[in-house]
Amino acid sequence: MLLQNKKIAIIGGGPGGLTLARLLQRKGADVKVYERDESRNIRVQGATLDLHFESGLKALEEAGLKDAFKSNYRPGADRLRVVDENAKIFFDEHSEESTSDFGDEWFRPEIDRGPLRDILLDSLRPNTVVWDSHIVSLTRPDKTWEIIFQNGNTVSADIVIGADGAKSKIRPFVTPIRPLYSGVTVLEGNIYNSKKNAPKIHDLLQGGKIMGLGDSKTISVSAKGDGSLDFYTGWKTDANWITESGIDFKNSKQVLEWFKKEYSSWDQIWLELFEAENTNFTPRPQYCMPLDQKWEAQPHITLIGDAAHLMPPYAGEGVNMAMLDALQLSESLTCEKFTDLKSAIAHYEQQMFTRFAEIGKETLHNTGFMHAPEGLQKLLEMFTESPT
Repeated sequence: MLLQNKKIAIIGGGPGGLTLARLLQRKGADVKVYERDESRNIRVQGATLDLHFESGLKALEEAGLKDAFKSNYRPGADRLRVVDENAKIFFDEHSEESTSDFGDEWFRPEIDRGPLRDILLDSLRPNTVVWDSHIVSLTRPDKTWEIIFQNGNTVSADIVIGADGAKSKIRPFVTPIRPLYSGVTVLEGNIYNSKKNAPKIHDLLQGGKIMGLGDSKTISVSAKGDGSLDFYTGWKTDANWITESGIDFKNSKQVLEWFKKEYSSWDQIWLELFEAENTNFTPRPQYCMPLDQKWEAQPHITLIGDAAHLMPPYAGEGVNMAMLDALQLSESLTCEKFTDLKSAIAHYEQQMFTRFAEIGKETLHNTGFMHAPEGLQKLLEMFTESPT
């Protein structure tokens, strides 16, 4: 076995990193996950995730966690309403009877990030995840990696896998290629107790999802199982808008005034998203790795998830890509046909490059048309076409 007597360090405890740890542990590998969060409950997890038959769900099945997923997913949370800036409904899955179920390739069940993370964490051996491990440097003085963390701890590993997201500290050790700005920035927010604090949007959601398009802008909203909702506004602007806007994103009044101007043609119902008290706002410029990215494989380091192929969220593939990365990398590292680690990692990376070139192209296409004048029309055409 290629991993015999090898210490594997996975940097990042998101869905990709945790899925990889679970899959490798099932094959007997020595794995640690180093996560910057101080504990598993320190940070509110983001919006709901729809897992896909050929990727996220497949990885969970191979990890032996399909039943746990079925016990925690949210039936009906995948139901979508597509609306215009006036909240007029043009496409409504709530009015349709769902016949899809597990085993159907078009069934994409939703789960909140928190419960998915818990499923994965609880599946790991005790002390697999080392919390409060914010990496500050990585060196290879001899035949092993030395990883230094902000808390002063230092660990060694034979193999390092970067699962540390968009601002990966591991990526520069694999490739100098940098992401490109997509032209769109997102402002993310979360509202607790949406029934009380955003009642009109809550009623429009019906426990599912909203995608609003108009005036070359978007607003997407997702209901969560704890009674809160997450929302994302998306619009075209410069890459350095965050600093040039002068907005204090901890000041909800400033953010509200910005929204009133930027989304001036949108109905007042959307103001609920910005008038609620104690809303945390996070601006996120949307970047994408070059679709033709390639690098030469190394025998002791690689990347998965956003660290490997950062892209905007407008195809719903991010977490699914990360979990499929985890599955394919675990298969390569434990496959008997490979006689050395470099060949195994190269096999995984080639699969990942090919997938990203296709899905990244689709994602950038969606990002472009959804933030164009014809966005609503094109999205409706996409949803009303029959799957082939």
